[in-house]
Amino acid sequence: MFDVVWLNIGSLALGLIAWILPVINLISGNKQENKIWITLLFISLSACASSIFFQIFYHYHLVKIEDWSALMDTIGSVTFVSAVLLIVTIILNVITLVVYHRKAVR
Repeated sequence: MFDVVWLNIGSLALGLIAWILPVINLISGNKQENKIWITLLFISLSACASSIFFQIFYHYHLVKIEDWSALMDTIGSVTFVSAVLLIVTIILNVITLVVYHRKAVR
């Protein structure tokens, strides 16, 4: 099998990708020929969902091995961080949508 530590590392990496891609969209938004913005938006949302899934899968592993103390120690923080990840990702992508919609209207 695989080492479950990779679930946490993958979750962190995907969370960072979920935030970096909308920022790249906004920075490159000044260029008129940026046609991949919608693709980056979907990749960002997918990375956010995958990051949260990795955390759910990690906690499933903790339940499966009956490591209740680890589960109780981490569930509060993971819930908070997952909520922040989701909210910030949605806000960044909505800002991207608004910026590109305004450019399309002009």
